[in-house]
Amino acid sequence: MAVGARSGRDEPEDQRPEAAVENETHDGESAPPAHRSFWKELPLLIGIALVLALLIKTFLVQAFSIPSESMQNTLQKGDRVLVDKLTPWFGSEPERGEVVVFHDPANWLDGEPTPDPNIAQKVLSFIGLMPSAEEKDLIKRTIAVGGDTVECKKGGPVVVNGKQLDEPYIFPGNTACDDKPFGPLTVPKGKIWVMGDHRQNSQDSRWHQEDSTGGFVPVDKVVGRAVVVAWPITRWSTLPVPDTFDQPGINKKPVATALGAAAPAGLGLATALPIVLWRRRKLTKTPTAG
Repeated sequence: MAVGARSGRDEPEDQRPEAAVENETHDGESAPPAHRSFWKELPLLIGIALVLALLIKTFLVQAFSIPSESMQNTLQKGDRVLVDKLTPWFGSEPERGEVVVFHDPANWLDGEPTPDPNIAQKVLSFIGLMPSAEEKDLIKRTIAVGGDTVECKKGGPVVVNGKQLDEPYIFPGNTACDDKPFGPLTVPKGKIWVMGDHRQNSQDSRWHQEDSTGGFVPVDKVVGRAVVVAWPITRWSTLPVPDTFDQPGINKKPVATALGAAAPAGLGLATALPIVLWRRRKLTKTPTAG
């Protein structure tokens, strides 16, 4: 008699299909199918890893290499930083004090040599596993954003919306702007004013006021905010917003601007109030039907 009749009828042992006998365990249960070889699955795993790396580079985080000394001592030449690319997708714009990476807005890097990477470097940078050497991107600190008034006179500090900035991140021995004073300037909506921390070695917004952008960087040119120095390990650190950009009043607009915005509403209220009072008196004097 057959053991464990799965077809609904008994069959002699010697008449059962050979494959069915081979696929049964000693207790009558089917044996699990054989797993695919690791070497057969390896290309699939590599493909998935590459797709994930590309998605992370495109939408989340990308590594960038610091090409110059313009952000010393905050960033040194050769540092690798990780740039947050996610928040801009949700409409977030650069804020004062943030270190940002942005595409060259108006040939700021004209004449700068571009490295010639090999094939392996090109592939790794394309999927985000190493910084790109070919993209012409810059990294600076956001000093003022759209609607801000910014200026810096020789011998003085940078002033944003009437508030003087205390800038301990400036390279030792540098001044705030003695080599290139500017302003006052009003930053257009949708743009930012940027400066390097190594002020006397930074071709930043100050030096491009005659360009088509007026020295301002369009927000849509910003790749993202640099948040971490990831390499070398000995220099690992975060890149927070300095406290000076959180001082009280830096977000306030001038009094004249505030009054100007309130004037239409005040005029409307002054016009409507007498009409409302006159109507209420008329209704009060009108006799009611008895």
